[in-house]
Amino acid sequence: QVQLVESGGGLVQAGGSLRLSCAASGGTFSSYAMGWFRQAPGKEREFVASISNSGSTTLYADSVKGRFTISRDNAKNTVYLQMNSLKPEDTAVYYCAESRFSTVTTQGPNFRSWGQGTQVTVSS
Repeated sequence: QVQLVESGGGLVQAGGSLRLSCAASGGTFSSYAMGWFRQAPGKEREFVASISNSGSTTLYADSVKGRFTISRDNAKNTVYLQMNSLKPEDTAVYYCAESRFSTVTTQGPNFRSWGQGTQVTVSS
């Protein structure tokens, strides 16, 4: 039902910052938690961050905690991932996803809609 489109990826040097955006359409965006996942070449897709429907609760993978911030603007039907202090190991395709539920979760099967992804490359 919902369509998700990521943007904001690109090439950045280690220590730099990027902000990813995910625009949602065709659904009731404010009713559901959202998440960010990433997948590097040859690796499994992994959880990055999630945020509750209201934005009041967030969860982060240990690998990004303290560096990344997930947020949402329900009036704009958009979720963001602010990425600071980027490392080469952050290089991946980043995907946003809409959860089945309103509360935060790290589990991929709980997310029912996925965007096409945006490439983030961090050079050393």
